[in-house]
Amino acid sequence: MKSLIKISCIAVFFLSLAVSTQAQKFGYVNSAAILAELPEVKQADANLEALQKQLQKKGQSMVEQLQQDYLAVQQQVESGSLSPKQQEEEAAKLQKREQEIAKFEQDMRQQLNDKREELLNPIYEKVNNAIQDVAKENGFQFIFDQGVLLYAEDSQNVNSMVKAKLGM
Repeated sequence: MKSLIKISCIAVFFLSLAVSTQAQKFGYVNSAAILAELPEVKQADANLEALQKQLQKKGQSMVEQLQQDYLAVQQQVESGSLSPKQQEEEAAKLQKREQEIAKFEQDMRQQLNDKREELLNPIYEKVNNAIQDVAKENGFQFIFDQGVLLYAEDSQNVNSMVKAKLGM
C-alpha cells in the first residue's frame, strides 16, 4: 500500500511537471537579419561611414604635412643650415607632431565608437521593445535569438511579428 502511494505521488509529480512545461511558449527571432533590413540602420551606417571618411581625410592631411615638414628639415640638415641645437629643436617638434597624430588616431577611433553607440543604441532599444511587445501580446515566456539556437521549429519563428511591430 505504501509503495502504491509513493508511485502515485511520483506519477502526479511528473504529470504536473509535464503540464507546466507544455504551458510555456518559446519563440526565436533573427535580430541580426531584422537590424540589417531596418532603414535606420542603413542610414546610421552611412552617417558613420561619412564621419569616418572625414576623420581619415583630416588624419591623412596631418600625416602628409608632417612628411613635408620632415623632408624640409632633412634638407636643411643636409645643407648645413641648421645648428645642432636647431636640429634637436626641429626633431623635438616633429616628434611632438607624431604624438599628436597618434593621439588623433586614437581619438578618432573613440569618436567613431561613441557615434556608433549614439546612433545604434536607440535602434537596438526599438527592436528590443518590439520583441518584448510581441512576446507579451502572443504569450511567449521566452524569445531567443536565432544565433544561439542549435535547433528550432519554423513555427516558433517570430521574425514576421517583430517586423510587423516595427512597421517593416
